[in-house]
Amino acid sequence: MLNRLLPFLTLALLFVALMIASEHFLEAENLKAVARQTAVINIMALGMTLVIVAGGIDLSVGSILGLAGVLGALAMERGAGVAAGIGTGMLAGLACGLANGLLVTRLKLNPFIVTLGTLGIFRGLALLISGGLPVHRVPKPFTFLSDGNLLYVPFVLWLLAACGFAVHWLLERTRFGRYVFAIGSNAEAAWYSGVPVAFHTTMVYALCGLLSGLAAMVLAARTASGQPTAGEGYELNAIAAVVIGGGSLRGGEGSVAGTLVGAFIMGLLANGSDLLGVSPYWQKVVIGAVIIAAVLVDELRKRRQATPQRRAPPKPPRRSTD
Repeated sequence: MLNRLLPFLTLALLFVALMIASEHFLEAENLKAVARQTAVINIMALGMTLVIVAGGIDLSVGSILGLAGVLGALAMERGAGVAAGIGTGMLAGLACGLANGLLVTRLKLNPFIVTLGTLGIFRGLALLISGGLPVHRVPKPFTFLSDGNLLYVPFVLWLLAACGFAVHWLLERTRFGRYVFAIGSNAEAAWYSGVPVAFHTTMVYALCGLLSGLAAMVLAARTASGQPTAGEGYELNAIAAVVIGGGSLRGGEGSVAGTLVGAFIMGLLANGSDLLGVSPYWQKVVIGAVIIAAVLVDELRKRRQATPQRRAPPKPPRRSTD
């Protein structure tokens, strides 16, 4: 129980600490900026949650973000509407994720190696298509996706809430979600139980790519351009959000609420560093250390659960003195 509550307690303590340390932290504009800055990582991390729960890993999400952003922006630059441009970016992400899933399941390759390779492929394609230059001629209404407000709340928060609800429902309320947890816990046992392991594994990578494509369009809307170098290092942040939120890199564990909390913890750390004048380079040090600490805690917990508790030998019966 404590392990599940720890991310929420950490977020609350961090929020209070920043509230005390900086008088500007609680300003409405600053809180809106935190929401907008963390939305991209949050959406990517939701897709990463599906992959990690299934026992996989995807190192290519940052490169998918760059490629999808370029393709979506190019579509709008060449006359497509805002909706068509966003759809193009999401479909590009879906195609990249589907390719990852098929390489993992059809060729029986390690997901770490596959996505490490596609990390370079997708980034190279983004640079080739754009000529290494940003695509910046996008319609002005497109920026509403990141900067607009709906009922005085940043629109991107409504979008994040919809994505979070959809992924939570998928994981917790559907047969697909039960199969994903089963595959992550023991893929071989799931296969013997009749679970279509290859299909569901492919689908989690495809959905991860789809959400990375959506995150790409949010980032492109924030910068009003498709940047071929966008998303470099974002895969580390997405994985960290899942792990900090209680997900296990061994698979079979993870939750949407935990992932969102993990992403907001990193967002608050980044925002607090800016407000307090801490070097942004320390943020990378902290994120790497937090990942190691979270994995260590999970590993120690798994070992403790796997170790059978020794029971004291039964006491010999008393001899009667009669």
